[in-house]
Amino acid sequence: MVSSDDLEPQRLQAGTPPYRRLLTALFFIGVATFAQLYSPQGLLPLISIDQQVSPDGAALMISAATAGVALGVIPWSYVGDAVGRKQAMLAAITLACVCAVLMTVMPGFASMLAVRFVEGLMLGGVPALAIAYLSEEVSPKVGAIAAGSYVSGTTIGGLSGRIIAAPLGEQFGWKAGMLVVTGVAVLCVLIFLRTAPRAQNFTPRVTRLSVAIAALVGNLRSPALWVIYLQGCLTMGGFVAVYNFLGFHLIAPPFSMPVWLVSLIFLAYLAGTFSAPRAGVLASRFGRKPVLIAGNLTMMAGTALTLVPDVWVIIAGTVVLTVGFFASHAVASGWAGASAVAGRSQSASLYNLGYYGGSSVFGFAGGIFLHWAGWPGTIAMVVILTAVATLLVAVVLPRN
Repeated sequence: MVSSDDLEPQRLQAGTPPYRRLLTALFFIGVATFAQLYSPQGLLPLISIDQQVSPDGAALMISAATAGVALGVIPWSYVGDAVGRKQAMLAAITLACVCAVLMTVMPGFASMLAVRFVEGLMLGGVPALAIAYLSEEVSPKVGAIAAGSYVSGTTIGGLSGRIIAAPLGEQFGWKAGMLVVTGVAVLCVLIFLRTAPRAQNFTPRVTRLSVAIAALVGNLRSPALWVIYLQGCLTMGGFVAVYNFLGFHLIAPPFSMPVWLVSLIFLAYLAGTFSAPRAGVLASRFGRKPVLIAGNLTMMAGTALTLVPDVWVIIAGTVVLTVGFFASHAVASGWAGASAVAGRSQSASLYNLGYYGGSSVFGFAGGIFLHWAGWPGTIAMVVILTAVATLLVAVVLPRN
């Protein structure tokens, strides 16, 4: 007699070699993706000087790529449905590496930005598909743990891209710094190719355009989901603006710090690896809404601390705002799927669209405020964005 368990798809169990290979593969593709996406961030002052553009113009190196990611996540999710998650992610990250190399040989700044945008479109395939890939392959009992491996890879990737590129860029030129990061990404892609197990539970399917649009529009009919998507947009936009322009603030008087030393402040990013999982635990105990609001308030407090003209206080403020941002992001991203009314994967894609769209728009706008009113102008923009997000959460979202 066949039991119901025998009819379930074969899922990877914790501790088995294929499970460990999958976690390793997702960790390294997360590193490859986010190292390339954010490698110019620590180099923005050098790019500004070399390309003779303003700080907000230099920040377009980040905004162009994140705009590409924002526009790429939804199409890539359907490509993955048709050809397979692993195959689609491998194609996406390989094409992104090619674009990263091409960007460094482009003749002008405008053409560099165009290639960075295409690179972002390609990079969008990884966040669009990584969680779906592991969700199909691993046992639900260890799904959250497996997802944590990918998220930790994205965090380490974002950090390594920044702190590798900046010191090398100061010594050998910013393009050389970015090329080294691309080389690291290629090694990570090779590890992914070697270790990622063959999908056991994937069934190809082609979604009609009308069905895809219906799923997206259905989620957009929910006021609560709109607020969650805006939460990602506004807070991520403010978060990236701080990291984009903090280097300009610290290399200028009275601090006059070298670029390589300023890049070390990106180590504050590691605070997010501490706060994100703990926010999930607190949300399960006290409800998502109060934890989300607390994360936003923490982010605003840390942002305000960076106004104090003392390097150690600025570092502390950066750590605090990072803790707050990743706590609220962890809660909001999970809430986007849990509150979906017309497909969880489509809701997650819409959250990613808002998240990276906010990074692109406000990550650039922070430079305009820097030009108008200096560092206090950028900080005022970030605090206002976060305050608006907090007010919307407080007024519109239910407690759970």
